[in-house]
Amino acid sequence: MVTDAGLHATYLDSILERHGHAAASLLQILREAQEHYGYIHPDAVDYLGAKLHIPRSRIEGVATFYSFLHLQPHGEYRVLFSDNITDRMLGSTALMQQMCQQMWVEPGKVSEDGLLSINTTSCTGMCDQGPAMLVNGRAITRLTRQRVQEIGLLIGNRTPLDDWPADFFAVDDNLRRKGLLLDSTLAPGAVLRAAVTLGAQNIVEAVKTSGLRGRGGAGFPTGLKWESCRNAQGAARYVVCNADEGEPGTFKDRVLLTSYADLVFEGMTLCALAVGATQGYLYLRGEYRYLLEPLQAVLQRRREKNLLGRNILGQAGFDFDIAIHLGAGAYICGEESALIESLEGKRGVPRNRPPFPVTHGYMQQPTAVDNVETFCSAALAIQMGAEKYRVIGTAKSTGSKLLSVSGDCPRPGIYEYPFGVSVHEVLHDCGAVNTRAVQISGPSGVCVAESEFDRKLGFEDLPTAGAFMVFDDSRDLFEVARNFVHFFAHESCGFCTPCRVGTSMLKQTMDKIAAGHGTRYDLNEVEHLDKVLQTSSHCGLGRTACNPVLHTLKHFRPAYENRLKSLDFEPAFDLDGALARARQMTGRDDAGAHLKTEGA
Repeated sequence: MVTDAGLHATYLDSILERHGHAAASLLQILREAQEHYGYIHPDAVDYLGAKLHIPRSRIEGVATFYSFLHLQPHGEYRVLFSDNITDRMLGSTALMQQMCQQMWVEPGKVSEDGLLSINTTSCTGMCDQGPAMLVNGRAITRLTRQRVQEIGLLIGNRTPLDDWPADFFAVDDNLRRKGLLLDSTLAPGAVLRAAVTLGAQNIVEAVKTSGLRGRGGAGFPTGLKWESCRNAQGAARYVVCNADEGEPGTFKDRVLLTSYADLVFEGMTLCALAVGATQGYLYLRGEYRYLLEPLQAVLQRRREKNLLGRNILGQAGFDFDIAIHLGAGAYICGEESALIESLEGKRGVPRNRPPFPVTHGYMQQPTAVDNVETFCSAALAIQMGAEKYRVIGTAKSTGSKLLSVSGDCPRPGIYEYPFGVSVHEVLHDCGAVNTRAVQISGPSGVCVAESEFDRKLGFEDLPTAGAFMVFDDSRDLFEVARNFVHFFAHESCGFCTPCRVGTSMLKQTMDKIAAGHGTRYDLNEVEHLDKVLQTSSHCGLGRTACNPVLHTLKHFRPAYENRLKSLDFEPAFDLDGALARARQMTGRDDAGAHLKTEGA
């Protein structure tokens, strides 16, 4: 940490200058300051508060909300092992234990010499090439015992990350099956040239006619969203691309941003023309930090080709540019209103709705928020023509869908299908055998058993944001659900009591059952808890938190019942057991040193 106040201020001033001294850029300012100094120093908090004219409490509130920001040192190297269920299936837990033993550090703590800390993170978006980890924010894939040992040696020698073997940081696309989108070879600007000819209103009508629905899982009609944003009253309009794919098991956006970035930005610019926006933002999840510079290079290339900036393609008044905002480890920011709060430099707490972002979004102005795949699909729909696009897929689910396939299959990766493909067909294509269950759309989605593998992916049957996690007959579905429950408890933003307390209670219940103290009473309580969360949670995280348990209970109840005691009820806390240490210290183990139990 630089201690010279002058140098400290000079560097912070350069960050502030880059962000126009805007309080709305607080998250980006804090992130960049931490990248330079290793953590957010108390002096930096005071300095930024004075320069941005905001209270210290707001800065600390933002810093403590995001798991990748720190107000205390976390070591020169911060190692985070992905704790997603697919990483666990590939042995991540044992690899983390190996590194902790090798480096003489406890999980969640900083080593005594301040060299490193080791902990877990929910999901790195590398489910097709795990186990994975983050080291100072940089993703490392395909971990093995040997690779972990080598990483330990590099850290022990304080080797800069830039000098580590390049193959450690290799991230493959793993494109297994291409279709409408992945086979597209659209030249940059081709869609925009066609769109300029169509005109803004006709673009909206064409997207509506195409039947395109949002690819984030909820499936809201894209054309209707753009039309509502265009017609809303406001001084300015914005386009936001949600690239914060934090749902465990999903990594399609990572591939699109790596190899199809021009198409993503083409779709955003198309939307801007349709709704009348002049500024766009791509909100990139913090785990994809390594994509920031390549994406900025694509944006600059588009500016040089007059595909961004003022008077795009020579059209007077067609002004639009895109900035990239990087997240800092908060799953809840995948929810569009929480994402907007984060864009404004605040804690990513979901807003009350209505009003919706199309009328009161970024800076309370009309904002069109869509995800990466949706913008790509919109560009394709315009290029192909609405009627041609509409005949692909099904009546209520037009076009194609990208699936992130991971888990127990020899060919994990990205698969593209027209909507209407069956679960069975996907399993066949990825080489899965002896499959017991598939988790569709991540922990918040649906777990389907073998009897349901003929079901179709689409809004009529199995809507999905894209995650397709495969579990064979060697897997314990109780432990799968337990991992998902821990994920929800960890990622709850804590804003509303039902979710904050409910996800914690659900976690405690699953841990109680895992420890052999569960009863049928506990299973019944899960159903009761689900009703409470469904009716009173502030956002979708709480409303879907019980899904993993309820769905696996429905199909795999023996996985739970085999762990239960025959009692009707057992408290989660064993007071008499907790007194065992005291009895040992006093040398007593007589009846008077034990709590009396009923019937004793």
